[in-house]
Amino acid sequence: VRTQIRDIQIRSVEGISRDTSLKKAWEEELECLGNYACYQAFVPCMARGVLLEKLDETGMRKVYDEIELPLVFTLDSMEKWGISVKGEELKSYGEKLKVRIQELEKTIWQEAGEEFNINSPKQLGVILFEKMGLPGGKKTKTGYSTAADILDKLAPDHAIVKDILEYRQLTKLKSTYADGLGNVIRKDGRIHSTFNQTITATGRISSTDPNLQNIPIRMELGRQLRKVFTPREGWVFLDADYSQIELRVLAHLSGDQELIEAYRENKDIHRSTASKVFHIPFDEVTDLQRRNAKAVNFGIVYGISSFGLGQDLNVSRKEAEHFINQYFETYPAIKTYLDGLVDFAKTSGYAKTMFGRRRPVPELSSGNFMQRSFGERVAMNSPIQGTAADIIKIAMVRVNMKLKEKQMKSRLLLQIHDELLIETHLDEFEEVKEILQNEMMNAVSLRVPLNIDIEQGASWYEAK
Repeated sequence: VRTQIRDIQIRSVEGISRDTSLKKAWEEELECLGNYACYQAFVPCMARGVLLEKLDETGMRKVYDEIELPLVFTLDSMEKWGISVKGEELKSYGEKLKVRIQELEKTIWQEAGEEFNINSPKQLGVILFEKMGLPGGKKTKTGYSTAADILDKLAPDHAIVKDILEYRQLTKLKSTYADGLGNVIRKDGRIHSTFNQTITATGRISSTDPNLQNIPIRMELGRQLRKVFTPREGWVFLDADYSQIELRVLAHLSGDQELIEAYRENKDIHRSTASKVFHIPFDEVTDLQRRNAKAVNFGIVYGISSFGLGQDLNVSRKEAEHFINQYFETYPAIKTYLDGLVDFAKTSGYAKTMFGRRRPVPELSSGNFMQRSFGERVAMNSPIQGTAADIIKIAMVRVNMKLKEKQMKSRLLLQIHDELLIETHLDEFEEVKEILQNEMMNAVSLRVPLNIDIEQGASWYEAK
């Protein structure tokens, strides 16, 4: 069967060149496209038995039957429905970016004392590390590295670097979104993104053509892009976002009573962690201590090293290591749980989520220290991030099914990591809000509550 499938796959692309788009093939190579479509349908049909056997062997049949298969219909609905975009406002937004980019360009040239190509890493490296003598220059075969991690360290002390980072963000924003989105608005005035189930290693859904999940929200100019996404007249956006879902998953899977109780009592989790880690009363925790605790909380989920945490907090590696050790003393069950995840992955060769989704971790058997370290982080992170991804998928399916069962006009439009966006008819507002609350908060039963934040607005910007 495998040989047959491989041969069919090879033959299926004959007659259609690799750079031919589906639209072009439909117009110019219809016969070949017909053959290709038939092969594409035949291959899964032939492979079905083999793949279902494999799913049973690996314990992932439930993930397929109860999460991924029902999700196909939800994503299909989202892709067909699309999201409305105000084309003229998008153009105005692009012009606003253009003005700011030009201002930054002139400022950077003045700070450098000459005009140069800011987009050229080679020219930029010479300006920063040779002419201006900034510290931290790392020379490579092609010149000085001007990667973000190097410039981020210099930005607080050097205005030109801060301006360069903003320039980079805005030029990317303009080319990728202000210009890029304008090219994919269809005749119905909406953008129809493609949602992928099998791209990411963790099981998260990804968005392509265009990617609507990576719109920057940390900088205000980036957030303003969301103003061009609006509901139709007589409708409103409802946006529901899981609150700290990965930390809640960690509390559940690790069984750490301290973390579980903090969530059950609905405490500020970062202030609570700071209070315990730094041994100070809850009410006396400073904003800085809370920020440090927040970095440790989320860093632990991603298997952060003392080096990485030190960079995030701008402290020495030794201080960062002390923070991590204090954290694990405060939450000992988390340390035991994470160590167990690495041991399990080393023995089995894979990490798995609460629902049984597997991710192979071959890096753990590598002879390279860096590869093994990466594998350990994957082994710790994948069960947590993957479980969170499974939960949001379950919620999406349940929300979509409820809307259809009740024959509602409102539609699920987007999924952005832990966030769902619904175009809601005003007559259905309260009912849709209740559906979001019930289906998202009860998607799965954990030892801690699954809280969500719901916002509404006349644009995506207002609803977030």
